[in-house]
Amino acid sequence: MKTKKPEQQNQIKTGIELGTELKENLNNIKTLLDKPNDLVIRETSLGGTDYKCAIVYLSGLVDQNLVNNNILKVIQSNKSEIDSSRIDEVFQEIIAITDIKKGNKFDEVIYSLLSGSTLFYLDGMDTVLILATSGREERSIEEPQSEALIRGPREGFVESVQTNIALIRQDIKNPNLRFKSHDVGKISKRTIVVSYIDGIVNPIILQEVNRRLKSIDLDVVSESGFVEQWIEDSFLSPFPQMINTERPDRVSSALLQGKVGILVDGTPFALIAPITYSETLKSLEDYYERWIVGTLIRLLRYVGTFIALFLPAIYIALVSYHQGLIPTQLAFSIATTREGVPFPSFVEAMLMIITMEILQEAGARLPKNLGQTIGIVGGLVIGESAVSANIVSPIMVIVVALTAISSFTNPSYSAGIGFRMLRFFFMIAAAIFGLYGIILAYIMLNIHIVNLKSFGIPYSTPFAPALLKDWKDSAIRAPITMLEKQPTYMKIEDKKKKSTGEEKKQT
Repeated sequence: MKTKKPEQQNQIKTGIELGTELKENLNNIKTLLDKPNDLVIRETSLGGTDYKCAIVYLSGLVDQNLVNNNILKVIQSNKSEIDSSRIDEVFQEIIAITDIKKGNKFDEVIYSLLSGSTLFYLDGMDTVLILATSGREERSIEEPQSEALIRGPREGFVESVQTNIALIRQDIKNPNLRFKSHDVGKISKRTIVVSYIDGIVNPIILQEVNRRLKSIDLDVVSESGFVEQWIEDSFLSPFPQMINTERPDRVSSALLQGKVGILVDGTPFALIAPITYSETLKSLEDYYERWIVGTLIRLLRYVGTFIALFLPAIYIALVSYHQGLIPTQLAFSIATTREGVPFPSFVEAMLMIITMEILQEAGARLPKNLGQTIGIVGGLVIGESAVSANIVSPIMVIVVALTAISSFTNPSYSAGIGFRMLRFFFMIAAAIFGLYGIILAYIMLNIHIVNLKSFGIPYSTPFAPALLKDWKDSAIRAPITMLEKQPTYMKIEDKKKKSTGEEKKQT
């Protein structure tokens, strides 16, 4: 988060090279970190020589056994003659660590130290060996908590970006799978990894993703939500322009379609870009079931989204302005149940919808078992009490309950929040203009969706622009034999190649 901060005495200056004296380099680290308790500096000498050296690490971030057995012991016990001016020989012939790189910039060395690496200093050299010894405690791989599934892999991402990369590699065994990293953050560096499949990804989209990631100017990137908010196309839109997920299979499926995955170290939530509106209503379980079942479930999501968005507004419009459109018997029943209710239909609906939103938020923040109890018991008690006190009508309770149930059919939590916001917009429009207000609000919503883009891809694809080939995997799910791996709107690279090839033929 970007904040104003006072000048810091121990702030790291970039581009400063290391010195050649061992004592000076070690004192610089102690001064910068203010001699913390977990900083370990072990000064020793190469075995059988007078060459002074030292290893530096933070005790809570490294694998102690790896440091002791593969670095410290072999350095002290080695009896071969090593020239102190050739540090290459140290890790080629002595240190038993596979991942080793060199560093001669002070900021690079400090960042590696804070990331769990061990530093090897040799007196008289201005180059440091950075040894990969990270061994922090990690959460085991388990089922995703935010995306419930009935059929499919039970693996979910964890907080370690290296583990998440391995999970994707297990799904996609392809030599063209690429992972490119960015170090982002001015005060605290955080690794962001861009994943894609070379030859399938659209290079224009990949270039734009990398450009936006390089433009991030934040002090700290604590979670992938910071990245999403910084690089999205429109921060004013209620709709998410990227999908966040805990499921490796969902990221792997997106990469095979030519999309880009963004992994952030320290969070189990990965980002997928670009996306379209129809993809917020898709789930991988649609493809794991037979196409008839997958199509039915997907159509139910569209119906549920329509009910969650429009039902309270339609109720307000019919009761307040268009009573003649209600069947006679139903109109008499509604009038009877509303007898004695002191509020107009708009106020009545707003009270119940806001109460429902509060119960949903409370249930999400409480422990799982207690949250379910609060949602069910709270809804029943409040609804029954409100009806008994003649604050709301029984049919209003039915409308709110059906709206709440329908809102849970959306598989994307971010998209579901957007629809919850738009519900109030449609209710206000219905209270002012009735059904005409709902139609006007719907037109405005369509205009916004058509103009919205996700990394250059129209959000309303494949409906506008109309890409008929992609309709078989939008509102419906065609048989698996009819589906292509890559959507039509992601094949811009192929179209460019064809067009350039045709121009050459013409010339």
